[in-house]
Amino acid sequence: MSVESDVQSGAHAAAETAAPTPVGNPLLLGLTTFLPGGITLGLWFVGYLDTATLPGGMIPALSLCTGLFMLVATIWAGRLAMNTVAAVLGVFSAFWLSFSLLVVGLTSGWWGITQAAQVASVQRTYLLSFLIVFVIVTLATLRLPIVFTLGLLFVDATFALAFIGVSAGNTSLFPIAGITTFIFCAIFAYVLVDGMGQDLGGRSMPMGSPMVK
Repeated sequence: MSVESDVQSGAHAAAETAAPTPVGNPLLLGLTTFLPGGITLGLWFVGYLDTATLPGGMIPALSLCTGLFMLVATIWAGRLAMNTVAAVLGVFSAFWLSFSLLVVGLTSGWWGITQAAQVASVQRTYLLSFLIVFVIVTLATLRLPIVFTLGLLFVDATFALAFIGVSAGNTSLFPIAGITTFIFCAIFAYVLVDGMGQDLGGRSMPMGSPMVK
């Protein structure tokens, strides 16, 4: 047997015995860091966090925790060619980061918007834009298990309630938006528990059949 054949045989055996490269799951990071921002938003909607007397009180959770680390998860998913995951995480990251800048700008006067009518106009435009985008994302991901669709539907409902509340000046809708926020947080927490359980060797939890096959 030649030296060349020995080398080739050894390389072939090493390839057969080498452990497969583990594949990461950026959705776990995305969901874990999504929850603090979502819970904070829900608490604000129901009046637990009074941003009128504590301007910018949501900023640390929304931007530094949720927005930033969901951006990290987005980049991670993109590098793994998990395109749909990257797109969904990316739009959520875009919302949290831009919402943080909106809150900071409106509470500090950065954008030169001081009158109540101007503030309401900016808020309506912002909420309507993201409502349309999240409805599109919901429809585009109907091939996912139904638990994801339910979570996104409650996200849509939250934006719709907030938009109507701001447009009509009806603050009584905000506590309802807080409830829908807590519901989609609970749904995505369920997905997170399932993903971590499987990552640690556990069995998958029921996710439901997709609405579109």
